[in-house]
Amino acid sequence: MPHILVEVVAVAALVVLLAVAFVHPRAWAEVLAGVLAASAVLASGAVRWAGAVQQVRLLAPVVLFLAGILVVSEICAVEGVFSAVGAMVARASRQHPGRMLGLTFVAAALTTAVLSLDATVVLLTPVAAAAAGSTRTSPRAVVLACARLANSASLLLPVSNLTNLLALPALPTVSFVGFAVLMAPVWLVVIGVEYAGHRVYFARDLSAVPVHGTRPPDVHLPGVPLVVMGAMLVGFAALSPLGVQPAWVAGVAAVVLSVHAGRRRLVDAATVLHATQLSFAVFVLCLGVVVAALTDTFLGALVRSTVPDTTELGSLVVVALVATVLANLVNNLPATLMLVPLVAPLGVTAVLAALVGLGVGSNLTYTGSLANLLWRRTLVGRGGRASAGDFHAVSAMVTLPAVVLGVVVLWAWAPLVRG
Repeated sequence: MPHILVEVVAVAALVVLLAVAFVHPRAWAEVLAGVLAASAVLASGAVRWAGAVQQVRLLAPVVLFLAGILVVSEICAVEGVFSAVGAMVARASRQHPGRMLGLTFVAAALTTAVLSLDATVVLLTPVAAAAAGSTRTSPRAVVLACARLANSASLLLPVSNLTNLLALPALPTVSFVGFAVLMAPVWLVVIGVEYAGHRVYFARDLSAVPVHGTRPPDVHLPGVPLVVMGAMLVGFAALSPLGVQPAWVAGVAAVVLSVHAGRRRLVDAATVLHATQLSFAVFVLCLGVVVAALTDTFLGALVRSTVPDTTELGSLVVVALVATVLANLVNNLPATLMLVPLVAPLGVTAVLAALVGLGVGSNLTYTGSLANLLWRRTLVGRGGRASAGDFHAVSAMVTLPAVVLGVVVLWAWAPLVRG
C-alpha cells in the first residue's frame, strides 16, 4: 500500500476512535469500533504485529489499574463516601457561595489525587451540584470546578491520571513518593491559579447574599472504605520501589471493598463487573495500537520536530505547550503515547513538564481529555446543565497561565529535590 494511504488509514482510525469517545455508545459498539480501527492499521501495515503487541503490553498494567480504581470508586459511592463529603461541604459552607467553592476545590483535588479523575467527574460532580442546591447556591461554579480539577489536580500522584501512569516507564528513577514530592508544589500552584480564575469569572455568583436553605442531614463518613483507601495509598508508596505495579494494589483494594459491600448486600457480582468498564479498557488498548501507527506519519514527524533538545526553562515551557496543543488536537491519552517517548531522553524534568501540559493543558477544550466529555455526559444525564460557554471562557482565562506557571515552579523546584 502506498505510504500516503497508510498515513490516511492511521489518521482516519484515530479520528473514528475520538468520535466514538465523544459519542460514548454502548459497550459493544465501543469495543467493535476499537477492534476495527486497530485491525485497519494492522492490515494497512501502518504498524506491525510486534509493535502492536509491545504497545498492548505497555498499556496492560494501566488499564488493569483503571479497572481496579473504578471498582474502588464505585464501592465508595455505594457505601456513601461521596454523599457524606457533599453533606459535609454543604454544612461547612454555612450557606456562603464562596466558602462552598473553596471546600469543593479541596474535595475535588483530594478525590482526583487519590481515586483518579474519573471519580471526580462521575461521582463527585453530582454530589457537588446537589450540595449547592441544598443551600440554594448557584451550582455553576462548583460543578465546573469538578471538571477543571479532574485534570488540573491530577498532577500529584502517579495514580491520579492515566497519563501519569503511561509516563511512568519513562521515569524509572522516580519512586511513587518521589513523584509526589516533585509535583506537590506544581499541584498547589496550578490549583491556586484555577481557584483565582473561578473567583474572578464567577464573582457575581460568589458575592450573592447567602440564602438559608434546608440544613443538610448529618451523614457520617463510612470507616471501612476510608481505611482501605488509606491502606491502598500506603501500598502504592511502599510497594512501588519493589517493582509492584499499582494495578495489583488497586486490585486488592477493589476485592476487599467488593467483598465487604457484598456481605452487606450493597453490590453484587454484576455491579462490580460493570464498574470495571472492561469495554473501555479494550478501547484504550486498541487506541494504543492506533497511536503506535501514527508515530511514523506526518503527525509524528511534526511532533518530533517541535521537541527541543535542552531542559532550560524556555525548552520546558515549549515541551508543555506542545503537549497542550497535541492533547487538544488528538486527546491527551494518544498525545501521551506519542510525546513521552520523544521527551524521555531529555530526563525526568522534561517528562514531568510534558505531564503538566497533558494534564492541565487538556482542559483547554472539551475534547482535550476524556474526563471533560465524561463530566459533560454525567451532568446532562442527571438532568443538569453543562455550559460550554462557562467551560471555554474559564479555560481561555486559566489554562495557559496555569501550564506556564506550573512549569516555572517545576523548573525551580526539581533541581532542589534531585540535587
